[in-house]
Amino acid sequence: MNELDRLIAIMKRLRDPDTGCPWDREQTIDSIKGFTIEEAYEVVDAIERNNMEDLKDELGDLLFHVVFYSELADEKGNFDIQEVIAQVCEKLERRHPHVFSDMTLQSSDEVKALWEKTKREERQSIEKNKQSILDDISPHMPALMRAIKLQKRAASVDFDWQDIDSVIDKVQEELDELREAVTQNSNTAHIKEEMGDLLFCCINLARKLRIDPETTLRQTNDKFIYRFQYIEEQLIKNGLNLENATLEEMDRLWNQAKEVTSS
Repeated sequence: MNELDRLIAIMKRLRDPDTGCPWDREQTIDSIKGFTIEEAYEVVDAIERNNMEDLKDELGDLLFHVVFYSELADEKGNFDIQEVIAQVCEKLERRHPHVFSDMTLQSSDEVKALWEKTKREERQSIEKNKQSILDDISPHMPALMRAIKLQKRAASVDFDWQDIDSVIDKVQEELDELREAVTQNSNTAHIKEEMGDLLFCCINLARKLRIDPETTLRQTNDKFIYRFQYIEEQLIKNGLNLENATLEEMDRLWNQAKEVTSS
């Protein structure tokens, strides 16, 4: 028995109605979806910490969720893990004709263009009742991830900015509109709308720069944490704390922290 078969057998034991685990027997596809999101974030965390031992462990947890969903679906007569594996194998071979046939592609840009073209053709063939090419982008995704997918899907039919400067100009335009809304004491709904436009445009800029905005924002969050904690530590050394320190003192320490991180 290989290890994948062993994992599948363990899953079936856990779900056994007579001798299985009471918690695992109670679960449904809907009840474990939140845990799956957590596991995916823990995989990302291990990668960002460059901890290969933790990454191995977290990937195992994520794989277990794939097997769990497949077992739940199999019990309902929908599909099993073998069908999941077969489908992804067929999809990868279909979307990589430059590897699995005699087609030749020279650059990663050509590969990405072919990938999007193949996916678009697949959607057209199996979703003829869809009214929009955006219909299958889930509204339940995190907003940042959904924005990227919406923009990429639109770009796949050439609805996109032609150059970086145009996007930067658009960011400035949206920032000016937000500033105007705030200056004019517009209602909250209008300000929120302008803020959303600005965020969407910044994500578009990141996409055009080939920067992953999620990863970039996580890095900025970590940088903010380091610099703010530096302020806390230095205040304690000087017999102060956040409650009795002035904004000027905290700003001075913030600039010190910036010098430390940039050196």
